[in-house]
Amino acid sequence: MTRSAQQKMPPEPGRLTVNPMTVHIGAEIHGVDLTRALSADAVRRIREALLQWKVIFFRNQHLNHAQHIAFARRFGEPTPAHAVFDMDSDADYPEIYPVTKHRAALAARPSTVRVWTDWHTDVTAAVNPPCGSILRAVVVPPYGGDTMWANLAAAHQGLSPAMQEFLSTLRAVHRFKAAEEDAGETAEAYNAMVKKNPIVAEHPLVTAHPETGERVLYTNPEFVKKIIGLTPAESDALLGFLWEHCIRADYTVRFKWEEGSIAFWDNRATQHLAVRDVYQTDFNREFYRVTLNGSVPVDVNGNPSTPLSGNPINPA
Repeated sequence: MTRSAQQKMPPEPGRLTVNPMTVHIGAEIHGVDLTRALSADAVRRIREALLQWKVIFFRNQHLNHAQHIAFARRFGEPTPAHAVFDMDSDADYPEIYPVTKHRAALAARPSTVRVWTDWHTDVTAAVNPPCGSILRAVVVPPYGGDTMWANLAAAHQGLSPAMQEFLSTLRAVHRFKAAEEDAGETAEAYNAMVKKNPIVAEHPLVTAHPETGERVLYTNPEFVKKIIGLTPAESDALLGFLWEHCIRADYTVRFKWEEGSIAFWDNRATQHLAVRDVYQTDFNREFYRVTLNGSVPVDVNGNPSTPLSGNPINPA
């Protein structure tokens, strides 16, 4: 039996299986009940799958908040509900961040934005961005509202050796983007939070993954503002090229949610995008997220990122 045929076989009850979804990114994990305590072997295999496939998915896992947090703690220390902003969260579960349709601060964007707008790696404005996030679907629209992820290690590998070498010498400034003035009251509230906690960091444009050693193209359009040492025109042109390169179809996976679905992604090696078509419908969407505290990135020579403003993220 071929390897591809084995991957398509239905999982055996009680046996953890990893089914890749594309060549470069994404895998579904079956044969595990996340409402229960996991064995050390299950934790090890899930971590291995995460490191290899960058984002992993589980189906039919109807966790409550406490179970969600307990699962997350097997892989790291949770941050507060939002790693940076003081958000309203459940006092009993300060690690839980609700990701619901009405909370999107910038749901209405002008139709002229470029195709890569809203692709991002979480909170790279901090000197120690989160290492990962675990998102749980509770209320899911009948269609629409998918999420996409891109593998930034594969994107780096897809560049020429000369470009890889050049990029490894560069660093970039990461900060929160101001909301557009015509986006309404939620945009005003968001901009006020950004001004209250103006975190800014300088990160390498190519990082070394702390667990796999892979070289990662560490850039995303929501947070990266400029490449240090280049003219504005040079910086804009190079960033535009890199952002388009990162989201090539062969580096991405698109996930259709169901109630009870869970996505767990490596924030150190991915970008993701919440597809905004659901905001053009009356469908509800209710998700919950736990974010894991991360370390300071380093470049290929071991030089760490530098904080320019604000404080590092602390565990909850």
